[in-house]
Amino acid sequence: MEFLGPYTPLILLVFVASMLIQGYLTRTYGRWSQVRNPRNLTGADVARQMLDANGLGHVPVNAVPGNLSDHYDPIRKTVNLSQGVYGVPSVSAMAVAAHEVGHAIQDKVRMPALLLRGRLAVPLSLGMNLAPWLLMAGIVLQVTGLIWVGVILFGAALLFHLITLPVEFDASRRALAYLEAGNLTGSPEGQKGAQAVLTAAALTYVAGFAMALAQFLNVLGMARNRS
Repeated sequence: MEFLGPYTPLILLVFVASMLIQGYLTRTYGRWSQVRNPRNLTGADVARQMLDANGLGHVPVNAVPGNLSDHYDPIRKTVNLSQGVYGVPSVSAMAVAAHEVGHAIQDKVRMPALLLRGRLAVPLSLGMNLAPWLLMAGIVLQVTGLIWVGVILFGAALLFHLITLPVEFDASRRALAYLEAGNLTGSPEGQKGAQAVLTAAALTYVAGFAMALAQFLNVLGMARNRS
């Protein structure tokens, strides 16, 4: 078939794995959202304390709507926490809040991977949206050049996911180190819960990279078959 490449089965396999990982994240986050952290600190409390401890007292902590919509905004320099994290004193909220502050610290120390991801985010996002359409147009119109442009853009998406991995892993490392150093989780069980939440979240980024890799290999195979 015209739009199926040699790695289509791999894409389907990675898609199923991604769904399983997302389910695991939801279950893990949900489980530890029901466990109150021993210090009775909300996600906002943890974020504020961690920011202040790292010389980032000027960075505000905001509440934003949505579930797992937590993020650090490097443009506005704000830590934004979802409703289930901002005012909730759970182990999950503590872990997620500390992770987002980890990104703020990366910004402060000018982590190269974070800066590179920030510079590439907008152009690569546009490229990722255009890639499938250019690929399909190239196949339908039988224009090899368009197909290869699509391949290059899929490669750019793969690069973005690759850069994202060390950024996210490092933020989680910083989060766990801070929670452990301050004994904020209160017990080995609490630390285990925080680590479980952050590991589950990290797996979603690994799955994203795996999907981008499978798609790139697939379109590359399609382009080679038509060259």
